[in-house]
Amino acid sequence: MALTAVSPRTRFLLFGTALLFLGSPAAPDTIVLKNGRRIAALSAMEEGDKVKYMTSAGELSLPKSIVDHIEKGGFAGTASPPGDATANLTIAPPEIHPAGGGIEDMQRAAVHNGSIDREYIGKLESEARLGNARANFNAALGHHAAAIFEISRGDLERALSDERTAVTYAPDEPALLMNVAYIYLRRNEYKQALDYLERAKRFVPDNPDVAKLAGWAHYGLNQLDQAVGEWKRALALRPDKELQAALEEALRDKKEEESYKENESAHFRLKYNGAAEPALARDVLRTLEMHFSAIESELNYTPPEPIGVVLYTEEAFTDITRAPSWAGALYDGRIRVPVQGLTSADAELSRSLKHELTHSFVAQKTKSACMGVAVSCGNHAPTWLQEGLAQWMEGYRSGNDAAALVQIFEEKHAIPLGQLEGSWTRLDRDTAHYAYAWALANMEYIIQADGIDDVDRVLDRIGSGRPTEQALREVLHSDYNDLMESTVEYLRKNYGH
Repeated sequence: MALTAVSPRTRFLLFGTALLFLGSPAAPDTIVLKNGRRIAALSAMEEGDKVKYMTSAGELSLPKSIVDHIEKGGFAGTASPPGDATANLTIAPPEIHPAGGGIEDMQRAAVHNGSIDREYIGKLESEARLGNARANFNAALGHHAAAIFEISRGDLERALSDERTAVTYAPDEPALLMNVAYIYLRRNEYKQALDYLERAKRFVPDNPDVAKLAGWAHYGLNQLDQAVGEWKRALALRPDKELQAALEEALRDKKEEESYKENESAHFRLKYNGAAEPALARDVLRTLEMHFSAIESELNYTPPEPIGVVLYTEEAFTDITRAPSWAGALYDGRIRVPVQGLTSADAELSRSLKHELTHSFVAQKTKSACMGVAVSCGNHAPTWLQEGLAQWMEGYRSGNDAAALVQIFEEKHAIPLGQLEGSWTRLDRDTAHYAYAWALANMEYIIQADGIDDVDRVLDRIGSGRPTEQALREVLHSDYNDLMESTVEYLRKNYGH
């Protein structure tokens, strides 16, 4: 979930050091690999020769041989808010249980010592050319094992390629079809996902995972009626507490929006409260299309599907989103904005729309969206980067907060960037302002020093599965500590502190 902070009309300067320490629940675990890579997980534990860990993408695993250690807990601020069930619905890759067994042996043979054995998979493909049905299925399993490993690394591009290849060897295996759909969903390509789910449904019409994934696809396409229908069907087939919570949230959306009017443009599907002026809806779409072109050019990326937008009254925004009181708008797969009393898209609303639209671009460019919800799945652009870029895009700069930020850093009260990666939805107003100010300052420094193209390259690397700090090292040749020090020096130099 990504949020716009307090509106420009109520922005204020930073505060004293008494408010600098973020108090919040325990953070997720971190798996540290022997090659230095760090993987954030909701929880992680050793089990036999594997380390199993839970993410918003479901349970994944790694060979214990490539893991150095697990860091339990740490800085907080990553817990999700109440009422965010659709953002945190656990949807894992469907499992395969072939009649002949042997999948675990195949996985160990195809993926071992922290890498994919392409030579072994090539051997399986050679055997499949002889036309034997089992040999074909073995080749499919080899590519499937490679895809699951690549998903665990966040490399959805290669995972999709391997899983689609697996389907060519076993086109009637519904679990493989579901896995292709799953990867498309992780990539925010919902229509392609539905195509594969329709194929899977022919073989397993009463499979709850097919219905669960189809509901996810329809939710991502802002088709609430279809999403609700699929999730109800999935629950009738198999109880699922998390899916039940997501369904209840989708039903709240559906009920609220039943009386809403609709409009659309080239890149947006808009719903708005019947009390809002139609002229306002048209103006919002015009403003969004203008911002779409600007952000598309800056980030060198075009989202694959139309983006949903909902305009609320103030009361409905609070009731439906359950966002913190300091939030002026929200992106959770759809851009949600309170517009009560407005008749046109004024400067403040325009900035909020551009801020949330930036979140949508970043979430989709970095393959972050699960359920169409930002910052929910596996590797993703961290909150400090998202919020920093969104503020920069809407036109904010660090002048008013520069002196306080420099003082905080010099007095060694600054919280490291690594601890500002998770969700900020539980932060109080003052602490949130502190987090937003640091995020903007770091992003402003990066863009002023190296240009927006470097931000684009960092996002591309995050989207290919690299941790953010590694992406920074590759593009900027800086780690988090270097970046914060350089940012403070930039603030001193450019704002006279």
